[in-house]
Amino acid sequence: MARRADASNLVRLTRPVVAKLTLDAGQRERVWWDAEMHGFGYRLRGDRGTWVTRPPRGGGRSSLITLGAAALIDLADARRLAREQLAKAALGQDTRGARRAERAERTAAALTVKDAFARYSADAQARLRPSTLANLRTHLDGHWSGLHALPLASVRRADVAEQLRKITSGSGPQAALRARRTLSTVYVWAIGEGLTESNPVVGTNAPAVEVRRERVLTDDELAAVWAACPPTNDFGRIVRLLILTGARRDEVAGLRWSEIDTAGEVWRLPAARTKNKRPHEVPLSPAALEVLEAAPRLVGRPYAFGTGQGPFSGFSRAKARLDEQLGFAEPWRVHDLRRTAASGMQRLGTSVEVVEKALNHVSGTFGGIVGVYQRHDYAVERRAALDAWAAHVLKLAEHHFAAAN
Repeated sequence: MARRADASNLVRLTRPVVAKLTLDAGQRERVWWDAEMHGFGYRLRGDRGTWVTRPPRGGGRSSLITLGAAALIDLADARRLAREQLAKAALGQDTRGARRAERAERTAAALTVKDAFARYSADAQARLRPSTLANLRTHLDGHWSGLHALPLASVRRADVAEQLRKITSGSGPQAALRARRTLSTVYVWAIGEGLTESNPVVGTNAPAVEVRRERVLTDDELAAVWAACPPTNDFGRIVRLLILTGARRDEVAGLRWSEIDTAGEVWRLPAARTKNKRPHEVPLSPAALEVLEAAPRLVGRPYAFGTGQGPFSGFSRAKARLDEQLGFAEPWRVHDLRRTAASGMQRLGTSVEVVEKALNHVSGTFGGIVGVYQRHDYAVERRAALDAWAAHVLKLAEHHFAAAN
């Protein structure tokens, strides 16, 4: 049975009566129950009135259900809605659960793909690196803009497949492959958030085969890159540091002078600037220190490279000019310099463990249980490895210069 109302809250609900109902001083809300229809009432919160009902639940408990705003729903219609709710409750139906499901369906129907993208981006912002977040937004805001206006839960596999064909045509199969993976990630997240029930990316055809990057520059290619990137401009200095340290592109591009300990001959990367969110110390060889000495220290600017307010940007244009100058038969990426450094150090006799520590890897040799208990930082070994690698690079550069002249 529904909870019985206080006698002072029992009134015969009519429009004239409802219009005169007010809260007492200090009251935030109050419910008046209809003296003629048990379980039907009028609730006033502040100056907002709503029709309510209280169907009985198991164990004698009851739960208040809002039927709608009194200003929008006629009293007769409100009574009819209340009768429907009370009748369903009498038959054992979970009226509150059904209304929650209806509201959830309406919310899901109103949530567009663009809305979901915005929510996901906000959620991901705290855990993704700026470069990763920029790539994410390229896919979500650009490649998938054709889906933005659709309700998230209504997107079909055919819609995704059509957009993938357009991305492939405009940006290439590899870009489409990455865009497909990004969209799937967002839908998996949305399912976990209760925003949709299925992932329309599942079952679509992959635009291309995932290409695993395994490019390692030959000694001749590495020497050519070194020669084509003199330390007379920011891009040249960045490329040479990438070769000498094996660091990641954005780590070098965003290098701050405060991270460099010239006396200690070390570059201290804070956890916030590394991919694995662990601080990392890079021993600086004499050759690396010379590159840094060639960079001007501008007053008031914390970054070693670039102009304006942020770190160096413009890799695409600079790399395109470099490729035109080099004319390599096989395409290569800036990240291949990191792989080349790792392979080169191993060729010189450096152990895999030392190479991984030098590159700040936590997977591979130091993954799993080994990473938990192996705490030796190999500082001496890392410095010897990077010094030997720098000497090897300089020797290659000398041979290249001699051959060219």
